[in-house]
Amino acid sequence: AAPFPLLSRLDAADNEVAELGDDIAALPALKSLDLANNQLRELPSALADCPRLKEANFRGNQLRDKRLEKMVNGCQTKAILEYLRAGGRGKGKAESTREEVRKKKREKQQKKDSGDGEQDEVEEASRLLVKVLHVSENPAPLVVKVSPGIKDVRPFIVCCVLKGVNLKAGNALKRFLSMQTKLHEDICERRTVATIATHDLQLVKAPLTYDVQPPDELKIMPLGRKEIKAKDLLRQLHLEAEEQRKQKKRQNVSGLHKYLQLLDGKDNYPCLVDAEGAVISFPPITNSEKTKIRKDTRDLFLEVTSDTSLQICKDVMDTLILKIAELNRFTLENKEGSGSDTESDAPCGPGNLDPGNSPLVVEQVRVVDTDGNLKVLYPSKTDLATVSSLLTVIR
Repeated sequence: AAPFPLLSRLDAADNEVAELGDDIAALPALKSLDLANNQLRELPSALADCPRLKEANFRGNQLRDKRLEKMVNGCQTKAILEYLRAGGRGKGKAESTREEVRKKKREKQQKKDSGDGEQDEVEEASRLLVKVLHVSENPAPLVVKVSPGIKDVRPFIVCCVLKGVNLKAGNALKRFLSMQTKLHEDICERRTVATIATHDLQLVKAPLTYDVQPPDELKIMPLGRKEIKAKDLLRQLHLEAEEQRKQKKRQNVSGLHKYLQLLDGKDNYPCLVDAEGAVISFPPITNSEKTKIRKDTRDLFLEVTSDTSLQICKDVMDTLILKIAELNRFTLENKEGSGSDTESDAPCGPGNLDPGNSPLVVEQVRVVDTDGNLKVLYPSKTDLATVSSLLTVIR
């Protein structure tokens, strides 16, 4: 049992408190916590587990995580707790524990996807095929340049091109979009650890730059909306969320509204900008109408961003490619809609492969810094390993 089951207010401001332990979560009734002007260097992620905590004051502490320090000086408690729940940065042990939990969760999901070992031989014969086109073999490989300012905002990005997708038949596009929503809820943990953006490659004007812009300068044409500044878009979405909440008389909101707090406390917003200067992606909120995927889209530009880790971006991308391959096969096997254009113009890899199981082609995309130094290449030799029990990768 908790030692202080009824303690609801803890005021320890202006002392010399140097550490706050994980056992803070053992105060079930704690509503208000004041630790302003102390010597705290870190805040435990366990704070996010205090069930009733509504007010927390940590101003005047020299925190190691500078982004968190900025947040405690200007944000609502809810935003701070969300940040800690998502793992934050500079968490040391707490962060690695959280990473472990995520890893186990992903492995569990992959086992679930792969079914029983007894079916291994059947699986081998019916595995999905993906062919990797290396940068060296590609006459015009796509490159994403990363601006220095991004490292303090949302530092990690992984991209690739996927060719040979069939969205024309029946409900294929609808299934594709709902698969993306489901991944955002599950492996991306409601977009707190990573965000996916999918674009029609034909509409992407390369080269691309992953950049930061102030909220009142960043302009985007969000999916299904007119061009708007990021600051005004967020204000609009906040108002819509409030309206929705009032109408439905409930706490939780849906759609983009769920992700608004992820940008709290940021002076600059992350964005992916094309060669014409248009913002085609504004993570974790929305991508642009300019590169929107349609039924006749065959080739995709895929992008995963995160402020947590590069490995999470890669794991999410692995899963995204697997899910698209599964959808492609489902569409083919069920011969939805016209059916005639599903197989005939699907780009086959090696000619001797079964045309009913033609591989999707994944083209490597390089992410480089402003001097052209390679930051990440996806997929590298070690990528797509997390889904290797379900995919046959031709490299």
